[in-house]
Amino acid sequence: MEDGVGGRGDGAARPERGRLRVYLGAAPGVGKTMAMLDEGHRRLERGTDVVVGYVETHQRPRTVEAVEGLEVVPRRTMTYRGTAHEEMDLDAVLARSPAVVLVDELAHTNVPGSRFEKRWQDIEAIRAAGIEVVTTVNIQHLESLNDATEAITGVRQRETVPDEVVRSADQIELVDMSPQALRRRMAHGNVYAPEKVDAALAKYFREGNLTALRELALLWLADRVEEGMERYRSQHRIDSTWPARERLVVPVTGGPESATLMRRAARIASRGSGTEWRALYVARNDGLSATSPDRLAALRAKAEDLGGTLHTAVGDDPAEAILAFARAENATQLIVGASRRGRVSTLLRPGVGERVIAGAGDIDIHIVTHDHARARTTWRPPEALSRRRRLAGFVLGVLGPLLVSALLAWTDEVHGLPTEAMVLMVVVVATALVGGLVPAVVSAVGSGVLLNVLFTPPLYTLTIDEPENAVAILIFVLVGIAVATVVDTAARRTAQAVRARAEADALTALSHSLLTASDDLDGLLASSCELFGARGAAVLRRGDDGAEEVVAGHGDVPTTPEGAAMVAAIDERTTLVLAGADLPATDRGLFNAYAAYARVMDDRRRATSAEVERLRLAETDRTRTALLAAVSHDLRSPLAAVKVAVSTLRTPELRLSDQDRTDLLETIEDSTDHLAALVSNLLDMSRLATGTLRVALAEVSLASVVRGAVGVLDGGGRVLVEVADDVAVLADAGLLDRVVANICDNALKYTPPEAGIRIDAAVGPERVTLRIADSGPGVGGEDHERIFAPFQRLGDVPGRDGVGLGLAVARGFTEAMGGTISTEETPGGGLTFVLELQAPVPVPCEEQP
Repeated sequence: MEDGVGGRGDGAARPERGRLRVYLGAAPGVGKTMAMLDEGHRRLERGTDVVVGYVETHQRPRTVEAVEGLEVVPRRTMTYRGTAHEEMDLDAVLARSPAVVLVDELAHTNVPGSRFEKRWQDIEAIRAAGIEVVTTVNIQHLESLNDATEAITGVRQRETVPDEVVRSADQIELVDMSPQALRRRMAHGNVYAPEKVDAALAKYFREGNLTALRELALLWLADRVEEGMERYRSQHRIDSTWPARERLVVPVTGGPESATLMRRAARIASRGSGTEWRALYVARNDGLSATSPDRLAALRAKAEDLGGTLHTAVGDDPAEAILAFARAENATQLIVGASRRGRVSTLLRPGVGERVIAGAGDIDIHIVTHDHARARTTWRPPEALSRRRRLAGFVLGVLGPLLVSALLAWTDEVHGLPTEAMVLMVVVVATALVGGLVPAVVSAVGSGVLLNVLFTPPLYTLTIDEPENAVAILIFVLVGIAVATVVDTAARRTAQAVRARAEADALTALSHSLLTASDDLDGLLASSCELFGARGAAVLRRGDDGAEEVVAGHGDVPTTPEGAAMVAAIDERTTLVLAGADLPATDRGLFNAYAAYARVMDDRRRATSAEVERLRLAETDRTRTALLAAVSHDLRSPLAAVKVAVSTLRTPELRLSDQDRTDLLETIEDSTDHLAALVSNLLDMSRLATGTLRVALAEVSLASVVRGAVGVLDGGGRVLVEVADDVAVLADAGLLDRVVANICDNALKYTPPEAGIRIDAAVGPERVTLRIADSGPGVGGEDHERIFAPFQRLGDVPGRDGVGLGLAVARGFTEAMGGTISTEETPGGGLTFVLELQAPVPVPCEEQP
């Protein structure tokens, strides 16, 4: 079997991209390689430049003999893990540049170190050079069929080729062999070595396996042939049916007989192997379909359960749409349900089934009966008018002609029969507008009787003397019924159009909300109440104990699904419910759209929360990683100093003076203090990053905290504190102590020894401002924020150590206490840290009695 067109003549000019011919087999040993080599000999005999790029003979004598007479491009030897492997020499093939190259085993995986990972990639490179390739592959190596072949044979194929590569071939030829013949070849030793034959026949090459693989190959190739046929029919604009494969189309209306028709289609399709069937629903061009989206969804699910698919076509004439779809699908059979219309109406106006039969041509038609065929109670779409309007129409249709006729009879001397007929016609039209078709028909018949009895001689009898008057009354009744029908249809279409417009506006609003990422659940519920005329709406979520929790509500909120008029599932535990609304089937699809959007909103909120949590975890992870990277050196230096000092003190051979011992002990103490401060900052930063910091706000004396923090600093004597004793702030005393200590310690590092630091405070109505000003080098404008980032040590000088966390910890603690910290230039040079802390809330004094 072949797919595609034949090869170019040998004397034709080489195209820009080489052609590809694939020999497809169902299993090893069916003769793919021999077919490829035979093709090579045929091409060579015709004078074509043919070479063998790679052929795997498996030491089969007939295969080795078939290679003789063909030029073979030497293989490339590669070593991998100490073993030599032979691969096709791609560079040698490209340098040789033949017209045709034979390459076996399309799905082969190349040895690591090759230019490409897969042999099909080598072949693509060869084709890109304008060289035609003839290759082989087994059906089990196609990527899309890997799972299927594993289920059949129990063997997972590790070497696969993308289906697109094989499907792009100019020719695909199936090398076929029956399972019995292949097993005989195996038994004769023509495929595997004798010692492997018994195991192969008992496992992979069982007759059932080979039959299934053969069917898989035939079906896959049949689909490719069908694609080629459809392309040909499309290119040549062929509309007639080509019965190459049986295809069934079953039109459905959405009525109760649709399931019966689809079951019949599935039974007919099951009688023939490879027969496909499709259900078709025809919607009107104006979009005013009487079938609800829920009903269509149920039909689609039913079709899929029965092994078919449901398609939708649009057209004003259902018969033409059905025939056009059938011809486009190259259908060979149509299954049409028996008409639900009566015999009289069928004679007056042929139905869809009759017109499909008349225009089917060479498509076979099956007429399937069902329980609703020509039944007395036919399926009808839901009424467009309310019960109140229909009742009002009947009242108007009965009383209106009587009252108008009485008035006309009382004034009969001022008008004639034409005027009386037109006035009664107005009553008929008004009745159609109010109550629809049936009340209008009653009104038309009653008006005709009254016109005969009261205004047509002889009066007050049903007898009519003049034939002309009889014809006039008959025409009046018929015209009245016709006008009533037109008016009723127009009213229905108008109501459907208004409803469709409302649904479109609602869906547009939902789409706009999706695009603008609106998560206003309360607004969604309010919109649903307004659209569906409900008293209230709510989103309910069921807990683990089965109790319903109101997530959001609007209006008269229903608290349980049982107490709601309408319920739509959002997810397994969440539902959207309406109170006081009984929606027709045509509105349930829109209600489900609201539920779907509520689910989108919920998913988006969860995704946002997950993204925030992910960013927090990423930042925490980044902080931890940076901490580990930063402390590696800063912890090592003081630890090394302590280690050296302790080792020196413990060495008995060394004779140390008292001053040496004092210096070493001082080194140990300084290094230990440095380690304690470093570890403290690391722990504080870790608490800030992980959100485990605990803050206990209380009214504290600012001067006392500042003096305590400065007093323990090395160089604290250079700090001038000008904070009044009565200044208090709302803060955590321990955290504020660390903030002031870290800022002052940073300022002392970068302030010249001869200069000092000044601290003052200003009290405002709600905030207390603490300023810590140094006279150091300061920082540039762009670095005022950077100095608070972790691991920043701007302007480092030798001897200044630390991981750059002091100011980051200070800012984190300040913000945790509800304050802010910023920097500004010190007049005359330097940097000023500005802390704004909460002032204590004054307690009003109670008035004396």
